Amino acid sequence: MSTIHSTAIVDKDASLGKNVEVGPFSIIEKNVQIDDDTKIGSNVLIKNFTHIGKSCDIFNGAVIGEIPMDLKFEGEDSKIVIGDNTTIREFCTLHRGTKDRGVTKIGSNCLLMSYAHVAHDVVIGDNVIISISVNIAGHAEIDDYAIIGGCTPIHQFCKIGKYAFIGGGRVILQDVPPYILATGEPLKYAGINSVGLRRKNFNSDIIKTIKRAYSLIYQSKLNLSQAVEEIEQNFNLTGEVSEILDFIKRSDRGLI
Repeated sequence: MSTIHSTAIVDKDASLGKNVEVGPFSIIEKNVQIDDDTKIGSNVLIKNFTHIGKSCDIFNGAVIGEIPMDLKFEGEDSKIVIGDNTTIREFCTLHRGTKDRGVTKIGSNCLLMSYAHVAHDVVIGDNVIISISVNIAGHAEIDDYAIIGGCTPIHQFCKIGKYAFIGGGRVILQDVPPYILATGEPLKYAGINSVGLRRKNFNSDIIKTIKRAYSLIYQSKLNLSQAVEEIEQNFNLTGEVSEILDFIKRSDRGLI
């Protein structure tokens, strides 16, 4: 049975699972689905066409599913979908999609810290950490296990690869490939995320292979096309190497 505070407003057409908690002065509109064991804090606004998974924790003042801040938005049907076990801290703002993708997606086991903004049509994978006051513009993509440092703006359509770690207060204007550290102004490759990879139980041979691949991409005299060709011809195309090559092929804004 769900627990709804007497001052909360929950539309009769909203669907709440088992053991959902809704705090004081929160508003849940129609066409909202909230799955079992999710907790909604006080003064939270959950708009139409929002689906929140199981065991999520939504903190004070968050706004989820608001219409996009996109002048091309014409009121079309779109939605936002949030996976299971994701935490959304105070005053985050998460907007639903436009006709481009039709949906904004945030995966499972993510942490979005206070004041983070996720714009329309953004896709965030699983186990991603978005630090305080990160602003993610429309259509950006952030892959699994990436970590974005605080106060970082992410340009629209940028892609960030798996297990990438971006330092705080940096401007992301181009695509950040998987498994690397990125810092500096302008944002630059700063080695691979070896500490993060070890923490996630990547073995030493895989870490060395990733490092060799990026040495060709970033630290050799080869241009990017030549580096990719060298990797394709001379590396064992393991899952991690294939992930790097696939990311490069789908990069639209160029690599940092």
